[in-house]
Amino acid sequence: MQLRRLAMFAEWDDESALERFLADDALGRRLADGWHVRLQYLRRYGGVAALAGLPVRAGRWDPEEPMVAVTLARLKLPELPRFLKWGRPVERLVASHPGTTFATAAMRPPHTFSTFTIWRSVREMTDMVHGRSAVPQADTHAVAMVEQRRRDFHHESAFMRFRPLSEHGTWEGRRLLP
Repeated sequence: MQLRRLAMFAEWDDESALERFLADDALGRRLADGWHVRLQYLRRYGGVAALAGLPVRAGRWDPEEPMVAVTLARLKLPELPRFLKWGRPVERLVASHPGTTFATAAMRPPHTFSTFTIWRSVREMTDMVHGRSAVPQADTHAVAMVEQRRRDFHHESAFMRFRPLSEHGTWEGRRLLP
């Protein structure tokens, strides 16, 4: 738990609107010196009411280009033990995967959470999702997806893909985009 860190995910009309927010808004000024990545939305699987306007697909990608994956979910609290049982091994797989350059999660208690991962390539990400990676317990994510389909952990959830456009600042002294 990192209670002094804030994760913010926002959509802007254009880059100048983001620049105005960072320069003129009180919260924006506090965040301006922090690390952030500007992204182009490409794809989603699933859906959440708060993001109902996102199209299923909004672009094309090259399998070898870097990719940012974001998950947003609202957990069914009675499903927490099952979610932890199936989710912790996936978390370990993603965090230690050679195709991942960064992986973190954020939570808004009691049941909303998000993951944010940066992948060296779309291919490495999709290979991990489908259990095709040359790593120990490569099928961990695929098996967890079967369990998720058998009995949903969430009220609603969405997995989204983004193209990283630019990185600003550093995370713990380092740059994270490949």
